[in-house]
Amino acid sequence: MADDTLFLKIVRGEIDADVVYRDDLVTAFRDIHPQAPVHVLIVPNHVIATAADVSEADEATLGRLFTAARTVAAQEGLLDDGYRLIVNCKAHGGQEVDHLHVHLLGGEPLGPMRSRTRAESA
Repeated sequence: MADDTLFLKIVRGEIDADVVYRDDLVTAFRDIHPQAPVHVLIVPNHVIATAADVSEADEATLGRLFTAARTVAAQEGLLDDGYRLIVNCKAHGGQEVDHLHVHLLGGEPLGPMRSRTRAESA
């Protein structure tokens, strides 16, 4: 049920998380399985299941995801060296929780997005 996503429970305070940013539209918290020295998830405070489910009504929230990412990056000292933002969509995109979220990663050189070409992986 969409109202019971893990991330929505974090937003509502039903599950503990290391929240680093919160406002009326989005919440940001540290990933429990970080893939970089800084790994923060930024989620809408209401459920949008995937990027494929975004509507025009979500435009303010989507913009806030990016301004919140910039705020968190500044808090974490990542503005000078940079950071990566990732949004996965559905199974083939690697999405594991059906609640749209942005991964903010940084704190070290992250390298290329994919190290293999399609021909190498075939």
